Amino acid sequence: MVRFIVRALIAALGLWLATRIVPGVAAPGGWTSLLIAAVLLGIVNAVVRPVVFVLTLPLTVLTLGLFLLVVNAAMLGLVALLLKGFVVRGLWAGVFGALVVGVVSWAGHLVVGDERERA
Repeated sequence: MVRFIVRALIAALGLWLATRIVPGVAAPGGWTSLLIAAVLLGIVNAVVRPVVFVLTLPLTVLTLGLFLLVVNAAMLGLVALLLKGFVVRGLWAGVFGALVVGVVSWAGHLVVGDERERA
């Protein structure tokens, strides 16, 4: 449970950074919306993203993996659709927002580590 909370906080930090540097990504609801969006993003990535990944696998292979940026942007857009206090305006805002969130999550994973690696 602690691992999930830490990952959600890191994702919220990534979403906050995306709202600061990516035009078209906004969180008018403030930190509360960012935290809820981070939890929703985790749920969407766990439930919806694998299905979308399998359905778009031929296109992903054809584009040498670049289509995953569009898939990640779609997941961010789905969170924006589900949550009123989080906004993503357009595909490019979603792509760049997903890039920012992905890089911050990756860096957070490097800093925090993984409990499975310690065992």
